[in-house]
Amino acid sequence: MKVLQLGKFYPIRGGVEKVEYDLMLGLSNQGIHCDMLCASTEDHPEATIHLNKFATLYVVPTQINAAATKLAPKMITMLRKMAKNYDIIHVHHPDPMACLALFLSNYKGHVVLHWHSDILKQKTLLRLYKPLQSWLIKRADIIVGTSPVYVQQSNFLKDVQSKVDYIPIGVDVDEELSPLKEQIKQDYLNKKIIFSLGRLVEYKGYDYLIKSAKYLDDSFQIVIGGKGPLKEELESLIVENNLSDKVKLLGFMTDEEVNGYYQACDLFCLSSVLKTEAFAIVQIEAMAYGKPVVSTRIPESGVSWVNQNEVSGLTVEICDDKALADAFLSIFNKEDVYKKLSEGSKKRYLEHFTRQKMVDKCLQIYNKILA
Repeated sequence: MKVLQLGKFYPIRGGVEKVEYDLMLGLSNQGIHCDMLCASTEDHPEATIHLNKFATLYVVPTQINAAATKLAPKMITMLRKMAKNYDIIHVHHPDPMACLALFLSNYKGHVVLHWHSDILKQKTLLRLYKPLQSWLIKRADIIVGTSPVYVQQSNFLKDVQSKVDYIPIGVDVDEELSPLKEQIKQDYLNKKIIFSLGRLVEYKGYDYLIKSAKYLDDSFQIVIGGKGPLKEELESLIVENNLSDKVKLLGFMTDEEVNGYYQACDLFCLSSVLKTEAFAIVQIEAMAYGKPVVSTRIPESGVSWVNQNEVSGLTVEICDDKALADAFLSIFNKEDVYKKLSEGSKKRYLEHFTRQKMVDKCLQIYNKILA
């Protein structure tokens, strides 16, 4: 079996590209030949990187930015040369460039379409891309989502449910004690630390998480990691509501700092409000450390399938700061509730969301379509 993961960017910063990179590493470590072809970001040069005996990463330059997407024309010529070498091309969506390259490649083999999310806000892009997207949906042997909920409820996939399955995202985390953990605990001494992590953008709902602090006493500390265009607006919201002692924006965080905060925090919160948040890898990273999760019930999203209400945490309605605060209080006010959700969080991670679980399910699907 020879597989090519197709789409998204390098260097790996998370999200879709992390999933395909981890699949490549996981499959190749099991002796499956699995390469990856992707476009560069951050002006990374063109490169061919041999990761091990069974995995090579091909990076082509991004040369054009148009309709809110990155285009790498060299992906087309490269895939035309490479495609015949693979039994399966596993294309990650949404990525118009990868879809176009596959369309023009003359590839005759099997296609797995990994449907990470619908295209929602980029209306211009969707109008231009929709004919190609329709072709890709029809061309795919099988379409996999990251949760059963998302692919079952996507309007784009309602007519192809007979070939829909799902592969939950899986991660491995560094469980060694972080040298930063105790320092963070000291920084917020005797505080219940609520951690959140993500880009400071509208769909993350951070304004509701910040305003939830109005309903919490001084024993709570909300810390939000990440950078983004809403930084100044969220900082103003904190000041306007006199919440500077209870809420802190941490800005860009290194992997080491993220690990430290996951270990030091008492609870993780995902306050997102739109279906753009299809899964939220940060939830399963928090669960890997046994942290209860408070997340939102986003219509048609897989977020509250990942964090199951009263199993690994609590789920609340979107756009409701008071509901977030009530959930925090419900978890912290009773020691047995906190213990139950902490243990449930870790258990759900081990049962569904390790990297090995993701690789095993992916391999099952490959074997199924090659049978």
